[in-house]
Amino acid sequence: MTITQDEGVLGGEPRIEGTRIAVRQVADMVIDGDQSPPHVADQLDVALAAVYEALSYYYAHPDTMRELARENADAFERVREAALKPKEPVS
Repeated sequence: MTITQDEGVLGGEPRIEGTRIAVRQVADMVIDGDQSPPHVADQLDVALAAVYEALSYYYAHPDTMRELARENADAFERVREAALKPKEPVS
């Protein structure tokens, strides 16, 4: 198994090869979600080795992971602001 990136899948985020499971998703589940790697592997239906590989990638590339998190937060904020703006009246 490997971690791969492809602009056509998940916007180029690092992911577990052959899946649409992002490295950040795995890290969020284990680190922020306080779930064990075996539980995450079971929930995502991937090998336990893939979960550990994703975590290894996450810790080996902290600058990339922070940048992706910042880009995601910025995109979320733009969408939130657009959703809260009143629509222009139809003439």
